[in-house]
Amino acid sequence: MKESTIGHDDSGLDLPTPAPMRFPFEKTPARGEFAQISPDIYWLRAPLASVLNHINVYLVRDGDGWTIVDTGVGTADTQECWKKLLEAVGGGPIKRVIATHFHPDHVGNAGWFCREYDTKLWMSRTEMLMAKVSSFQSFADVTPEATAFYQAAGFNGRQMEAYYNRRKHGFVYTVEPVPLGYRRLQDGEKVRIGDSAWEVVVGRGHSPEHVCLYSDHHKILFSGDQVLPSITSNVSVMPTEPEGNPLKEWIDSLEAIRDRLPDDMLVLPAHGRPFYGLHARLTALIDGHEKNLRELHAMCVEPKRAIDVFPALFSREISDDILFMATGESIAHINCLIQRGKLARETDAQGVYRYKQTDIPKQNRAHAAE
Repeated sequence: MKESTIGHDDSGLDLPTPAPMRFPFEKTPARGEFAQISPDIYWLRAPLASVLNHINVYLVRDGDGWTIVDTGVGTADTQECWKKLLEAVGGGPIKRVIATHFHPDHVGNAGWFCREYDTKLWMSRTEMLMAKVSSFQSFADVTPEATAFYQAAGFNGRQMEAYYNRRKHGFVYTVEPVPLGYRRLQDGEKVRIGDSAWEVVVGRGHSPEHVCLYSDHHKILFSGDQVLPSITSNVSVMPTEPEGNPLKEWIDSLEAIRDRLPDDMLVLPAHGRPFYGLHARLTALIDGHEKNLRELHAMCVEPKRAIDVFPALFSREISDDILFMATGESIAHINCLIQRGKLARETDAQGVYRYKQTDIPKQNRAHAAE
């Protein structure tokens, strides 16, 4: 069975959990509720109105105040959840808001916090720039380039209509206005929160400059979407960079994090349950993608469109609500194989791309030609 990259919660795994992984919290907070991880860290399970129905966001004691790690989407419901948590812990100043990356469920309330609590946003530079660009109203518009991108992937008329409708519910509708200024976070930098230094560890692939935070003192890693316990983050090629190879960046990042960080820490992810077993999880994620690449390659003895290779990557039926993430993920795997020299692309008269092995074994060539 394949590990689903587009899951709904942490209630089930499509791939067996590696034996070294363990989950220290038997119960998770209900959506909209919170729990205490340690004397200095609170875990809020904020609601999402999507297939992935929650995000874990965190409140960290910072001297006489608090640091926030990720914010949830910019909705009144999520803001009420934050107010409830802040009231429960006795209030205090919000000293900073750290957004691990620019996706709406992570940066959505950053502007609200900065405005309502007179605080500052901390992000990596690339993620901040992506948030600013994505917040332009024009970013929600349908463009000829995006239309051609999805038509080349094999979308039919109904699927293109679903794409057009989806643009009406994008980034600009779920994110509070992003502040003009920010404090830049850089890989290897040490950020002092309370009495401890937290090291910035940058990952790539799911987003371009994703910030994780590691404390050797607390033996804790805030992993954002870079390391999740029971699903793997979506790694997609988008119309904005159609020739990109984010899957290579993703695999390289996971290998680098495994080499860089110790294994004996509690991982606090953005989705799913906190867990121990970082190295086992990273290895499983790397191996899972390599297996998917092999299966996708094997499918392409005969030419395939991007939407034809879903069975190599996903164990579930791909409905319209996840079609765009699934297509982006398929093209990410395809582009990775192209850059490895394993696939070549052909374009038909309608502008649809098809992909075929460049290294078909001799015994299969006769069959492929039939």
